[in-house]
Amino acid sequence: MSIQISPSPVPNSNVVSLTSTLLDRDDYLTGLLNQVTATKTEGWLQELCEGAANWVRHSIIPTTREEEWRFTDLSSLRKVQFNVGTGNYASLEFDILPEAANSRLVFVNGVFAPELSAVSDLPSGILVSNLTGLPLVEQEAVQQYLAQAEGAQEVFTALNTAGIVDAAVVWVKKNVVVETPIHLVFISVAGETATISQPRCLVVAEGGSQVTLVEEYTNRRGAEKGVYLTNAVTEIWVGDNAEVSHTRIEREGAEAFHIGKTAIAQSRDSRYTCHAITLGAKLSRHNLEILQTGEQTETTLNGLTIISGKQLSDTHSAIALNHPHGTSDQLHKCIVGDRAHAVFNGKVLVPKLAQLTNAVQMNRNLLLSSKARVDTKPQLEITADNVKCAHGATVSQLEDDEIFYLQSRGIDENDARKLLINAFAAEIINQIPVPSLREILLNTVNNLKSLTNE
Repeated sequence: MSIQISPSPVPNSNVVSLTSTLLDRDDYLTGLLNQVTATKTEGWLQELCEGAANWVRHSIIPTTREEEWRFTDLSSLRKVQFNVGTGNYASLEFDILPEAANSRLVFVNGVFAPELSAVSDLPSGILVSNLTGLPLVEQEAVQQYLAQAEGAQEVFTALNTAGIVDAAVVWVKKNVVVETPIHLVFISVAGETATISQPRCLVVAEGGSQVTLVEEYTNRRGAEKGVYLTNAVTEIWVGDNAEVSHTRIEREGAEAFHIGKTAIAQSRDSRYTCHAITLGAKLSRHNLEILQTGEQTETTLNGLTIISGKQLSDTHSAIALNHPHGTSDQLHKCIVGDRAHAVFNGKVLVPKLAQLTNAVQMNRNLLLSSKARVDTKPQLEITADNVKCAHGATVSQLEDDEIFYLQSRGIDENDARKLLINAFAAEIINQIPVPSLREILLNTVNNLKSLTNE
C-alpha cells in the first residue's frame, strides 16, 4: 500500500480502566449503546466494536459545561428514547445525480440497500462496496484503516464504532484517476417510535489517485415529521500526491437530530477539498477534523449552513498543520432566519515544526431576523515563527439600500431579499464540482420561503 500514515487505534480496555474512575456512568448513553450493539459481529470487527463499547461505557454525553459544547445543548436529545430502525424499504425516492447514476451506494437507516444502489459504471482500480460485501482479502486491508483516524475517542464517534455492522467503502488504487463522481446516500426513515441509525463511511485514496465524492444524508421524501437520530462517521485517508474532492450534504427531517464526524488524514503533497452544506435537522453538529501527516499539503474547506425556525446547527472544525509548507483555506457561511441559532468554531493549529505554513480562515454570517443568533469563534494557535496566517468573522443583515436598489429596478421586496440571499449562498454552492448537484442546491435555496420573511 502506498499510503504512509500511522493509525491511532481506538483505546483498549486498559486505557478505559484508567479513566473509569474519573467519569460517572451515563445511564442514557448506556441505553443507546445497548440499542446499537444488539446485533453481534464476528472476528476482527467484533474486537473493534468491543473496544469502542468499553470506552463508551465509561463516557458521558457532553453538556454545555464543556467548552466544545457550550453553545449546543443536548438536553432535548436526552429526552428521547431511540430504537434501531430497520432497513427494509424497497422503494424510496431520492435525488439520483445523472453524473453518478451508476456509481452510488444507498443505505437506509444504516443498512445497505442493494436494490437502490448501482455500481456498474466504475473503472478498474476503484472499489466501491459495502463492508460486508467485500471479499476477505479486501476486508483485511480495510481493518488497517477503519476506526483508526484521530478522534476515535470522542463519545459519539466511539458509539458509532461500537455499533458497526456495515459501512460504505471507497478504495482508489495507486495513480487511478476516477472521473465519475461516487454518490453515497444515507436515508433515514422514521418509524412509529424514534429511531437511531449510525452510517459509517471509509475512503482510502492511495498515492497519486484522484476521486470525487458526494456524501448525502437525507430523510424519506415527503416525510418531514418523525423523530430520529443520525450518528454518522466518515474517515478519509488521502495518500501521497492524491486528491479528494468531497461534498457533504445534510438534509435531515425537521424533527431529526444529526451528529456527524468527518476525519481526514492527509499525506505529503496531497490535496483535499470539502464542501459541507447543512440545511436540515432540528439539531445538527458536524465535527470536521483534518490531520496533516506530511509536508506541502493543500486543504480547502467550504461550508454553508442555512437554517430557520428554531433549528440549531453547530460546525466545529480543526486543522492540525504539523509539517512545513502546508496550505489551508477555509470559508464558512451561515444564513440564519427566524429564531434559529448557528454555531461556528474553527481551529487552525500551527506548531513550531509547521514553518512556511499559509492558513486563511473566514466565517461570514447573514442574519435574516432580529431574533436569529450566531456564535462564532475562529481560532489560530500558532507557535511557528515563519508563517502567513489570517482569520476573521463577520455578522451582518440584508442592507436596506441594496433591497431598495433592486426595488427601484422593478423587483418586489420579497424577490429582492431572495436574490441577495441566493447570491450569498452561491459563492459556496457554485464551487461544487457536480453540475446537477449545484442545480439541486440552488433550487433548494431559492424555494426556502421561510428565509425571505421575518
